Amino acid sequence: MKFITLSFLIFFSISFFSQNLIITGKVVDENKETMPGVNIKVEGKEGGATTDLDGRYFITVDNQLNTLIFSFIGYKSQAVTVNDKIKIDIQLKPSSENLDEVVVVGYGTSRIKELTGATVQVKGESIERLNIPRMDQALQGQVSGVTISTNSGSPGGTSNIRIRGLSTSGNNNPLILVDGVVYDAQGLNALNPGDIESINVLKDATAGIYGVRAANGVIIIETKKGKKGSKPKFEVGSYYGMQSTTKKLNLLNAGEYALIKNEMFIRGGGQPIFNNTDLKVGSNWQDSIFQDAPVQSFNIGVNGGGKNSSYSIGGNYFSQDGIVGGKKSNFERYNARVNLVNSLSKKLTLTSVFLYTHEQRSVLAENGIGSVLYNTINAFPTRNIHSPDGNYEYLDEVSDIINPVAQIENTYNRSLTNKLVGKQEFEVKILDNLSFTNRLSYNYAIVDGKTFNPLAWYGSGKYANSALNANLEPVMVFNGFQYNQNSDTYDSILVERGASVSEQRATYLDLNYESFLNYNLNINDHNIKSTLGASVFRRKGDVLNGTGFNIPNNSIDYADISASQSPGQFNQNNTGSYEFEERLLSAFLRGEYSYKFKYIFSGVIRRDGSSKFGPNSRYGYFPSFSGAWIVSEESFLNFKPITFLKLRTSYGISGNDQIANFAYRALLNGEGVYVFDDIITAGVAIGTAANPDLKWETTKQLNIGVDLQLFNSFDLTANYFIKNTNDLLFSPNVSALIGSYGPGGYPPIVNAGNVSNKGFEFEFGYATNPNNPIGVNVNLNFTYLKNEVTSVPDGIDFIPGASFGVGGNTATRFEVGFPIGYFFGYQTNGIYQNQSQIDNSNINQDGAQVGDLIFVDQDGDGKINFNDNSDKTNLGSPLPKFMFGTVLGFNLYGFDISANLYAALGQKIIRNYERQQPYANQLNYVLDRWTVDNPSNEVPVYTTASNRNGVFSDFFVENGSFLRVRNIQIGYILPKDFCKKFKTNYVRFYIAANNLFTFTKYMGYDPDIGGGALSGGVDNGFYPQARTIMGGVNIKF
Repeated sequence: MKFITLSFLIFFSISFFSQNLIITGKVVDENKETMPGVNIKVEGKEGGATTDLDGRYFITVDNQLNTLIFSFIGYKSQAVTVNDKIKIDIQLKPSSENLDEVVVVGYGTSRIKELTGATVQVKGESIERLNIPRMDQALQGQVSGVTISTNSGSPGGTSNIRIRGLSTSGNNNPLILVDGVVYDAQGLNALNPGDIESINVLKDATAGIYGVRAANGVIIIETKKGKKGSKPKFEVGSYYGMQSTTKKLNLLNAGEYALIKNEMFIRGGGQPIFNNTDLKVGSNWQDSIFQDAPVQSFNIGVNGGGKNSSYSIGGNYFSQDGIVGGKKSNFERYNARVNLVNSLSKKLTLTSVFLYTHEQRSVLAENGIGSVLYNTINAFPTRNIHSPDGNYEYLDEVSDIINPVAQIENTYNRSLTNKLVGKQEFEVKILDNLSFTNRLSYNYAIVDGKTFNPLAWYGSGKYANSALNANLEPVMVFNGFQYNQNSDTYDSILVERGASVSEQRATYLDLNYESFLNYNLNINDHNIKSTLGASVFRRKGDVLNGTGFNIPNNSIDYADISASQSPGQFNQNNTGSYEFEERLLSAFLRGEYSYKFKYIFSGVIRRDGSSKFGPNSRYGYFPSFSGAWIVSEESFLNFKPITFLKLRTSYGISGNDQIANFAYRALLNGEGVYVFDDIITAGVAIGTAANPDLKWETTKQLNIGVDLQLFNSFDLTANYFIKNTNDLLFSPNVSALIGSYGPGGYPPIVNAGNVSNKGFEFEFGYATNPNNPIGVNVNLNFTYLKNEVTSVPDGIDFIPGASFGVGGNTATRFEVGFPIGYFFGYQTNGIYQNQSQIDNSNINQDGAQVGDLIFVDQDGDGKINFNDNSDKTNLGSPLPKFMFGTVLGFNLYGFDISANLYAALGQKIIRNYERQQPYANQLNYVLDRWTVDNPSNEVPVYTTASNRNGVFSDFFVENGSFLRVRNIQIGYILPKDFCKKFKTNYVRFYIAANNLFTFTKYMGYDPDIGGGALSGGVDNGFYPQARTIMGGVNIKF
């Protein structure tokens, strides 16, 4: 009997602990909303389950001692032992740290805690909150080491994106990938900021997996994606705002202008030009061209998924008028996006991305001498905008200054772009730890441009005139020769040239095919990951352009080449076309090893072959290495406040191929036109000399960094980097004997010159749980950067850059020992206050008069040399030394407020928008000019007499440092119970202001000035960024 009883108990126990049990339940988030797609696994077992659309699940366990693990990205995992429960409901809470979040890196993904490089992620939510009109501004002030400077504040304008400084005299923009598709910086405006899921910035040598295109860093943009097993979630968002200029310059009014100009002419020995200086305010030209302008955006999207698929679909309309010119300076964009992921089987996944953009942009002449703002600043306040007969007033006294209001009316520049971007990607799960990816991406764009130039008359002697006189009669132009039998000579042929139209159609197609294997092996405490792949990239362009003259009725309504008329023997119309193609063939390998996810090592090697380079240097290798030590995993670091500590370093080589296609080839270009036997013949000469050894620029970069997290809430990151770029691509001066300096000729492109960038980056973040009724989030970043040219091409001392004034000497340089594009001119030391100061000076300054600037004798030869560079010196750099950004947020029971600030410090700006001409208007600082009664030591005397005050000196260089309040936003989220009454899940109303304040000492419109590497910081009449006040709403249901 005892044996039977014991046997029964043993059998019952075995049955109890080994029987299969079905566990069911529901998973919700911190707001008690259902969570589809949550992973549930039995600890120590293969397989698992996933919650459905309603957050429900069921899973089979083999005994009650099993433990279930519930996990979801961005949330803390939970472990629950089954025991005697058959229903287990779980509420997951957001993770207080982001270290387990996955970020996109080259050809793969990685957890943040395992990164060995200087990679930063910016989430789409923070970008969307900014309500920026342009995607290229998304990262300004958000990421340390990244500088965004604006080329133009006009609608649809572009910006320069710099990662860790200027590395070359040419194109410094990073490689940009959108869902794996190559974009250029200008093309970013085609993107809708509301479509962005995340932006990942690869700043150091770990970007080397992109090889010859990674020297300037890599930006990887991911658009929004759906989730499998998720119900459809709709989002609608819209805002409307009004824009205005943040600043108007303090120009002389009519009375002040008359006073100053009379004084100038009298001091120059002439007669006053105004009999009456009591002219009051006069015309305010700035008021005539600046206006309030609307901006609006509307978004709609839906995300969701079924059992084996997910989808994300979105659309956007955006429109922005210009604060200068209104519709003549307009940008309008339509976007459509489709992102699909389909699991065709357990082994095969198909990902499809489609992005379509239609955009139209109208532009004015901007950011240069002769631009609308340049003319506005220099226009005479004593003249009316309109004459008594209703026509536009002429500004006859200065040949290159015209009525800006008339200029706007006569401007018709329009571009139309249709862009289709896509990706088709197959991923095959060969084994559980081995996958193969095949990806084909494309970027297709058709760009149509049209410029109509009507017959216009701006006054006598104006360069901008296209008409013969105020009656808008067409001008007569030379159009060849005709043999005259009576005189046995060739007579010139003159024909009328009326209104003209220029049209262009450009078609661009990028194709990129990539194949790669990803392998992941875990053996006890050892983890090995590797990526092996190859890619083929081709870019092809086809450009057709033409110009037609004598457009009927001088009207935009007839502005088409087919409507042009060409009287005379010879046809004035002209057309042209060209094609280009570039190709890149690549192979790459990345290997990663980690032990206990504590010691992590990574190595990359990439081989690129580019059609842009000579046959002797077409292929190159780009290796990089990186490593990290997660110190917080060590047992000896038993210090509770430190929840995470990682030390890391990287070193590698990458390249820059941003030059013209086939630049290594010798070319023949047009030289001149000659008449032989009554036939006009065009000659040719050597254009560009061949250079079969031409190769890419090479960047070698070292990075040392630390990541620290305290109390699960405070995140700190610091990086120190040294970035050296060698073999810069230049067009040096060469002897004219080889023909490269003939008309139509160009010097060869060679590899010469080196640049160094060194700096320090610091980032700090703190955030409470965003779902708490009271919360705070703070993000700060700081960058210090030193840029220096370390070598120039043999045989030259420097490379000249931008000019100062109209036809003036160069003001910027590329020279050893100085930053790229530094300012080079005369240094001043006050103003001569009296004649005895001039007579007793140890320095001979030719032509010096009382009230003139005193120039510093740099070479110590006892005189100021105005005929060479011996007394010129470094006047500052357009590159900021320090950059600072911050994002501040606070939420309180449904209300939220956020602010985004950005500062750039240490840079200089050249004030180049003032026309050095007696009749041109000026800023009112000239009221503090030197006079006998006002012995100023800062502003020189104003006179028409010959003097040196107008040469380029530090008098025209200003402090360009600024602090800008980029965005302030106040919002309110309606209570959930109230939302449910309207069948919505989320409703937020907000008001916001962009570019609300800019604190700066700079006198110009906007200190945030872009430009090329050798033309940065030169303000020729910069179109400023607008201040925008807006209101909006976001709805989810």
